[in-house]
Amino acid sequence: MTTGWEAAVEAQIRSAQERGEFDNLPGAGKPIPGRDMPYDEGWWIRSFMEREQIPSDLLLPTPLQLRRRIEQLPAELRDLPTEEAVRSYVAALNTEVVAWLRTPTGPRVVVRPVNVEEAVRRWRADRERSAPVVTAPEPPRAAPARPRRRWRWWRR
Repeated sequence: MTTGWEAAVEAQIRSAQERGEFDNLPGAGKPIPGRDMPYDEGWWIRSFMEREQIPSDLLLPTPLQLRRRIEQLPAELRDLPTEEAVRSYVAALNTEVVAWLRTPTGPRVVVRPVNVEEAVRRWRADRERSAPVVTAPEPPRAAPARPRRRWRWWRR
């Protein structure tokens, strides 16, 4: 036995089929993706993260996110243009670390603030290593001196 609203929905679906609104839909005739895979309770979050291109690091607890950022610090600092920018980036990271240390949540993971001077020293060393060697251009060579001929009009 169907209720009134179920019958109305069925009637709308039937009329849409007759009009051909379900023809040529994307994925028609193709198998459902992941049908042969075992059931995964987190399938919807994985598909959402893939579709929206969200990095999986955001799912980590705060201390692990901070440790990962500290481990990737040399690569992040390498692209910064000035020492001032390096110091401000490290200071902002240290502010987050100290805030977490004051009220730790999540798993107990050892996270310590980054030594700013050490980070700047490594940044300078990386810049010196990656900087192209600039040599002074050689001065242009002068053409060899030609003996100057003097033509006298009377010797022709």
